[in-house]
Amino acid sequence: MSLSGRHLIGGAWVASGGGVGGFSHRNPATGEVMSPEFCEAGADPVDAAVVAALSAFSETRDLEPRWSAKLLEAIAAKILDLGDVLLNRATQETALPLARLTGERGRMINQLKMFASLVRDGSWRNATIDTAEPNRQPLPKPDLRRMNRPRGPVAVFGASNFPFAFGAVGGDTASALAAGCPVLAKGHPSHPGTSELLASAALAALLETGLPRGLFGLLQGRSHELSARLVQHPGVTAVGFTGSKKAGRSLFDMAAARARPIPVFAEMGSLNPLIVLPGAMRERCGQIAKDLAASILLGGGQFCTKPGLILTLGESGDFLAALTPHLKSSPPVTMLNQSLRDNFAGRIAEWSGTSGVTVLIRGEPSGYASVSPSLFCASASTFIEQAVLQEEAFGPAALVIDCDGVAEMRRVLQCVGGSLTGSIHAGTTDDRLPFLCELETLVGRIVFDGYPTGVEVCGAMMHGGPYPATTDGSWTSVGPAAIGRFVQMVAYQNAPDQFLPPELQKSNPPAIVRTINGRRTTEPG
Repeated sequence: MSLSGRHLIGGAWVASGGGVGGFSHRNPATGEVMSPEFCEAGADPVDAAVVAALSAFSETRDLEPRWSAKLLEAIAAKILDLGDVLLNRATQETALPLARLTGERGRMINQLKMFASLVRDGSWRNATIDTAEPNRQPLPKPDLRRMNRPRGPVAVFGASNFPFAFGAVGGDTASALAAGCPVLAKGHPSHPGTSELLASAALAALLETGLPRGLFGLLQGRSHELSARLVQHPGVTAVGFTGSKKAGRSLFDMAAARARPIPVFAEMGSLNPLIVLPGAMRERCGQIAKDLAASILLGGGQFCTKPGLILTLGESGDFLAALTPHLKSSPPVTMLNQSLRDNFAGRIAEWSGTSGVTVLIRGEPSGYASVSPSLFCASASTFIEQAVLQEEAFGPAALVIDCDGVAEMRRVLQCVGGSLTGSIHAGTTDDRLPFLCELETLVGRIVFDGYPTGVEVCGAMMHGGPYPATTDGSWTSVGPAAIGRFVQMVAYQNAPDQFLPPELQKSNPPAIVRTINGRRTTEPG
């Protein structure tokens, strides 16, 4: 299919108009300008998209409870129908390998189907009923029925590094639609054509299911003004974001400054400390170095779970000698866009010029958006004193910190702050416990004798963490629990049965599992 470069608003492809202008995207591997030119969304398209979303939200409030499952499954089917057209465009826009994107497309499809299954199961509603006791003394007990309800329109900001799994119809969009929330997706300027293709699949699914077309909209653009308009629009009720700490914090601050603040669920930068204890160093130094290098370089070092900070307890000489060749022999990495490459090069220059830092490998920029890997090491005291070392280098680089003892490593971990992951490699003579408690307060997922890159999409996954990994470490952005970000609990007291949502009515028309007076059951009540 041919791309229009337009926005999807209320089921129609719309140009910005009003002299707002547009933008073009360059292939990061070649620097070639790709067609078409894409419209930059101004105030009018944002307003129109929000109005369409609010209308769709109103229309779907009283539909049968499982309507969103049909939509999610239809979107998954329509994405597969795009075939190689989608994969080829994503490869050209991101320079990511075809095999990687094929696997990521599978993850996106599975996410959509997972949330469809969750919707049909109904457990996400968390329907809880405490029946009345009119004769209770000294006061009667009222009938109370509580369940999760959708918040309303959600603005979703896709990620540059995962055009499918965290793109226009990635995990944030899937979980918001599953909850019954219309989605206003901001296409990432690193892959605008891919975003349009995914939006076309969503539109085809809406047409096939007969659901309101305002349930999904796509707004293209790369301006800060577009992001601000979305977050500050009074019709938007929540934000899902994956990207940098700077951008995520900016959205968070704007949402908090609204007359009626809204939640921003932002996944941001992460150092992901990986600890190698002495026993592990003695027993399998070479293997850890080889596997760690592969994890650092996976996806060009552009994974939010990349182990960017390696902590050792002495004996690091042999480890560095083993790790360095694996990174040094790696060919240059083509990053997702030139801006990311330039930012990465800037961070590498800062680290290289920091007193107390030893440069083991300094990667150099090449081509339009390429760079070779980098590796640095420093003492714990240098890391603690130099704030620039505590900032993420998003790309193929890592920093090794050699600590004199357990107490010093604990001080380093406290400087790291919140991360998505923390990893511990221990040998048969090591005790993991000195660091386990620290990691439990600092990260969302603790990996034992492994590497954090690669996030399993399942019920037990926690992909989140304390600030600055996210703006709200109470929630995961991966797995079925991600739906909890886009719902609000509503309780109904002494409500007539006909006024209750079906999930809370006495006859339980959807036949979902509910908690009635502390007992899990599908029975009427």
